[in-house]
Amino acid sequence: MTRSLSLSITIMSCCISSVIAVESKWVDLGSSRGDDMLEAYFRAGTAELTENCLSEIKTLEDWQAKKGEYRRQLFEMLGLDPLPKKTPLVATITGMVDHEQFTVEKVHFQSRPGLYVTGNLYVPKQRDGKLPAILYVCGHGRVKIDGISYGNKTHYQHHGGWFARNGYVCLTIDTLQLGEIEGIHHGTYREKMWWWNARGYTSAGVEAWNCIRSLDYLQSRAEVDPDRIGVTGRSGGGAYSWWISALDERIKVSVPVAGITSLKNHVVDGCVEGHCDCMYMVNTYRWDFPLLAALVAPRPLLISNTDRDRIFPLDGVVDVYTKARRIYELHGKVANIGLQICEGPHKDTQPLRVPAFHWFNRFLKDEQPLIETAATKLFEPQDLKVFEKLPDDEQNTRIQETFTETADAAVPEDVNEWTAQKQRWMTALREKVFRGWPSHEPATHGDLAVEEVFSAESKGLRLAAYDFTSEEPGIVLRLHLVHQAGLDRAKLDRVVLSALDEESWTELLATIGPAFAEQLQTEELPDGDQSKFDELAKMLKNSKIGMAYVAPRGIGPTAWNPDQRKQTQIRRRFMLLGQTRDGMRVWDVARAAAAIRKIGGLKDVALSMRGRRHMAGVALYASLFTPKVAQLDLHELPTSHRDGPIFLNVLRFLDIPQAVAMAAEQSKVSIHEDDQSGWEYPRQVATKLGWTEERLQIHSKAAGSSS
Repeated sequence: MTRSLSLSITIMSCCISSVIAVESKWVDLGSSRGDDMLEAYFRAGTAELTENCLSEIKTLEDWQAKKGEYRRQLFEMLGLDPLPKKTPLVATITGMVDHEQFTVEKVHFQSRPGLYVTGNLYVPKQRDGKLPAILYVCGHGRVKIDGISYGNKTHYQHHGGWFARNGYVCLTIDTLQLGEIEGIHHGTYREKMWWWNARGYTSAGVEAWNCIRSLDYLQSRAEVDPDRIGVTGRSGGGAYSWWISALDERIKVSVPVAGITSLKNHVVDGCVEGHCDCMYMVNTYRWDFPLLAALVAPRPLLISNTDRDRIFPLDGVVDVYTKARRIYELHGKVANIGLQICEGPHKDTQPLRVPAFHWFNRFLKDEQPLIETAATKLFEPQDLKVFEKLPDDEQNTRIQETFTETADAAVPEDVNEWTAQKQRWMTALREKVFRGWPSHEPATHGDLAVEEVFSAESKGLRLAAYDFTSEEPGIVLRLHLVHQAGLDRAKLDRVVLSALDEESWTELLATIGPAFAEQLQTEELPDGDQSKFDELAKMLKNSKIGMAYVAPRGIGPTAWNPDQRKQTQIRRRFMLLGQTRDGMRVWDVARAAAAIRKIGGLKDVALSMRGRRHMAGVALYASLFTPKVAQLDLHELPTSHRDGPIFLNVLRFLDIPQAVAMAAEQSKVSIHEDDQSGWEYPRQVATKLGWTEERLQIHSKAAGSSS
């Protein structure tokens, strides 16, 4: 066939937009105090998860007792619990390509209605009974000509052709991102769709589900022996090989190529910056990746990689193999796990392919013949295209909107129903949303180590600063407290704790700077705002109120590198530790509230909380984990977590209006927002349960504009 066509073919790593060279060291985020703090935090957090991985497994009995729960957790972390209904595949063959040794069927099926999987089925012409089959899952190889996507199956066609010439049926399927219908893998990597984390969605879940349904399709084919199916793929395809091998025991033999490495490589060494979202489950249960590999045991598993792969470094690959191998040893099946390392970078090479071919022959055919043919491309991309016209009912381009189920909260009929629902929500928050916290009780966890940094009086006000340990290791934050000069703290009527975002932090410095510039000299002070100071001073001099302020991690004194790409990768690292940036800021604010109780004279003083924008949501959730919060003042609070703040999995259980209702039962809640249409749920709960009007009040923003 002619090779004269001018093709726009790009071969990529799992990060389609760029491949980032990553050495085995922390990827520099900057040199500020906040960056140093963050580096130490990520190192320690990763080490904890690495140390815990499989540590509880001492015997085969231990493994057998826990394996089912581990697999269930993986289904959940991929958005597949509950498992979607297996609807009819509606498999359709749109054409066929002929080769002297095999045929290629151009096929599509629907893994769920409207979620199309396009693929090529390679079927040997010479058959003596049912044949073993290979599911080949593609890495990120874009093949696009004149704006038309032909699917990454056309780039990886040489694998399907080789298997067919050697007696295997091979189904090569497109991925969501680079298929003929172009969906999205890059929600958090590039598109700033942080609500994927809040929804508990990852494009890895779609790839896993498409693989499950691909096995259904293969088993429906008369040519295929349903008990002899293997899977392989490289890069992204290596990752999808792991998902399906761990989830579905219909996979009898597995050869993931360049698709896995250790959590340390991803978080500390920076490999996360070279991978898109399809490489990761939503790490609710805080796994390291050897646990994923162990779920394949005792089925034959060959882990294959090169020695100079920058996004799957050798040390991490060996670590995954070593820890998974121990589970095979417990089964007495150590011969069923192998590690194949050859020279080279992150690239699809023949030295990687041949051992995979031997492995499948050995375990699916019980043969070890000499490999005499090479895997070569035999067709033009146009020959293998499935659709002439893309289907109008496709869901691929918007599957992220529906793939994982979200909560639909009903207004309770009575107090008993409300109490039960509230308990379910709080359990979900502790176990599925904030599981990455050091404990469930921020107020009583560990030593806060509250230390006064300075205390000074100026212009009728007293300002004191306290450092406290929010979290070990080294998340030390500063709390500022200002009140009327000469007033005994124990005689304060209340302390109002404000959770600050970057804008509010700057406003605070501008407000108190005119009076306390000397004490704040270590800060880079903005221009003072005398009118704001006068407003604050007047309010405090005429009341017995103390104003406390905390900038959670990554804000103000602990700000991280402001570069947007770095900020993106920082947030993705949090997810890999089973957290989110905003979720850990909730912890910080709850810890700040606990620190206030440790300051002399404030143990029994009434406490209120407030926040603006996303920090209003952070303060709202912090109040749920803080005893005796008298009042919440929430300014410009988003009506849905889709708009932030982002907490892991939260939309699978509740949204912000439900959290407001929970808070209003224990605290007076004032929402300051011009658009009052998003708060019907807490209003209806308040009415149904007979709460007094003061429990929930919604004002225009102007009504709550004062300090």
